[in-house]
Formats: sequence, structure tokens, C-alpha cells
Amino acid sequence: MLDEDVRLQQLSVWLDEQLPALFSARGWGSVPPATLTAASSDASFRRYFRWQGEGRTLIVMDAPPPQEDCRPFVKVAGLLASAKINVPEILAEDLERGFLLLPDLGRQTYLDVINEENADALFADALHALLAFQQLPHHTPLPDYDVALLDRELQLFRDWYVRHELGLAFTDAQQAAWQRICTVLIDSALAQPKVLVHRDYMPRNLMLSEPNPGVLDFQDAVYGPVTYDITSLYKDAFLSWPEPRVRAWLSDYWQQAAALGIAVQPDFEDFLQASDLMGVQRHLKIIGIFARICHRDGKPKYLGDVPRFFSYIETVLARRPELAELGELFASLGHTKAVSR
Repeated sequence: MLDEDVRLQQLSVWLDEQLPALFSARGWGSVPPATLTAASSDASFRRYFRWQGEGRTLIVMDAPPPQEDCRPFVKVAGLLASAKINVPEILAEDLERGFLLLPDLGRQTYLDVINEENADALFADALHALLAFQQLPHHTPLPDYDVALLDRELQLFRDWYVRHELGLAFTDAQQAAWQRICTVLIDSALAQPKVLVHRDYMPRNLMLSEPNPGVLDFQDAVYGPVTYDITSLYKDAFLSWPEPRVRAWLSDYWQQAAALGIAVQPDFEDFLQASDLMGVQRHLKIIGIFARICHRDGKPKYLGDVPRFFSYIETVLARRPELAELGELFASLGHTKAVSR
């Protein structure tokens, strides 16, 4: 129960300390009686609570150290705000204990409301925000999406999906094939122009807000491949779109990015190839993450979306001969049977 939650008790005491000064500074009057209820949780250890009193709402982030660190969130929030992106303002912070007080950007994510009729308009707003932060200069010290990070992400598939979910270990031949596949994917990513990469730019992290969208979950931002975020947006973890529509959206992005001077591949087909391979890297990573969340953290629900990622990958395999070895590896693992369990 929440009243037995020690961190929630600590957070409530911290809020009581912070709110009077905040209300006074903002000219909001005295702090009214309020409720604190669970707003959302995600696949990490972070939790969010909604403070609500007399028509005013605020969001409180609980990011327990040492599992989570609020500092990157604060840093990237400032960076994105400088590009006029609608991100939460930091109203109060306790970085040592992992508490942040934020404005409430709304109750509905893109994932809650998007459908075939409104997708073009919603994605147009998301594209506007993406293009804005991709134009930011690389002045703020953020990590690079380098060989080590790309490879570490890919190994999540082997270490958590293959070993823990399938209960298998690569043979020497499979391991050699896997390393060749990883090299193809990593080389493609590193060959791309670099921009600021959100790393989880998808409908679940975009709020229906004013201005639209409100952007969340950006604390893992890096400088990396230009196709990463746009591919994530249209090849989402929780919903899928027809290939012709995705291609049209990617074309729209590619044209707008080029017109704004964002370094995209000069040829659209080269851009599509880079997007395909970038997507495969991400999909393999997420399959591994979802398996890890299940087997390490006891949250099995995410495994239900693993078939979506295999479907994305198989679509790419059908048109990218440079990834034929990945198809052979999947077949050797009997992944089709595993996915349909």
C-alpha cells in the first residue's frame, strides 16, 4: 500500500517543504489541501505522482538512487527548452534523494489518442519538435552514441532474450554470425550524420499538450545517428502503421530536414536503408530490454509486444540482403515458435 511506502512518505514531507515557497514565488497564494495519487510508472525504477489541489496540478518524479539519477533529466530539459521544446520546467529539485517537482503537461499521451484519422496532424507536431532539437549545436556535453554503447545495447538481445527468455546459449557458429551482424548494424549507425538523439521518441513519451507535443523521458539523450528518433517515432513499441504510410512520413521528414540544413543522407534510398538498419539495432535492443524487465524486474507484460519487433525486423530482412545472416540466426533459434507462445 502507498501509506507503507517509505519513499512516498519522504516525498510527501519534501513536498510540504517545497510548496509554500513555490506558491509564494509564483503568486499562487497559499497552498491548498491536496491529494497525491499515482500518475504513471514506466519500465525503469522511476515513478510519477500527481499533486492536485483546488484546480491546480503538479507532477512529482520519484527517481530512487542509485538506480536512477535525476541530473541528466535536468540537464537535457534545459537543453531542449532552449530549442523551444515543450518540456517540463524544473520547479523544485532534490537531486541527492531523487525528487523533482514538475508542471503537469496533461493526462493524455499520443499513444492514448492517436488513430488513423489524427495521426498525420499529431505526427506533424512531433516532427516540428524533432526538427527543432535536431538543429541544436553540440555544445552541451552529452555522451556519444559510440561503438561501445551501440554494442552494449545489441548484446541485451543475446544476454536476456536468447539466454533468459529462450533458455538458449549461442553456439560458436551462432556467436560468430551474431558478431558479424552487430558489426553491420554498428557500422551503419556510425556512418550517419550526428544530431541530438532523444533515444525514446515515441507516442508514449509525447503528451497531448499546448504547445503540442509535451516531450518526456529524454534523460538518456546522446549525440548520434540522424535516423534514430524518426525511426523510433514511426516504428513504435506499442503500435504499428502500414509500410506505405511510414515511407511517406519518412519522406516528409527527409525533405524537411534537408531544407533546414540538418545533415541527412543526400539520397532518399540511402536514408531509408540507414533508417532500416538503425531500426533493427533498436528493435533488437528493446527485445532484450523487455526480456530483462520480465526476468530481472518481474514485469512480464512488456514481452507481449516482442512479436511487434520481430515483425518490424522481418519486414526489413525481406528487403536488405546485407542482413540475411540475421534471418538465418533467427531461424536457427526457432524464434517464430518462441514469439507465438
